[in-house]
Formats: sequence, C-alpha cells, structure tokens
Amino acid sequence: MFGLFKKKSEKEQLQSRYKKLMEEAYKLQSVNRSQSDEKYAEADAILKQIDALGN
Repeated sequence: MFGLFKKKSEKEQLQSRYKKLMEEAYKLQSVNRSQSDEKYAEADAILKQIDALGN
C-alpha cells in the first residue's frame, strides 16, 4: 500500500516495456512473421539498454 505512488526506475520501465514487446511478438508469431521479427528486434534493443544500465 505504501509503494502505491512510488515511481518506477528507468530499469523497471525498460523491463516492463521489454516484457510487453515480447508478448506482442509471441502473439504475432503465428499471424505475421515479419511484424513478429520487428518486435523481437525492438525487444532486443531494449534488452541491450537494460544490460548497459547494469544491476
């Protein structure tokens, strides 16, 4: 309850964005392969940003 208004850190924001992109890519995988590949590429770029931030 006390963490209700806590702002997310940059790393947490990137992680949630990465998760969302991976879910979208998985859903598109059976419908449109090229769009799925684009989503995976975007997710990979975000993953590299997360790694650059470190732990």
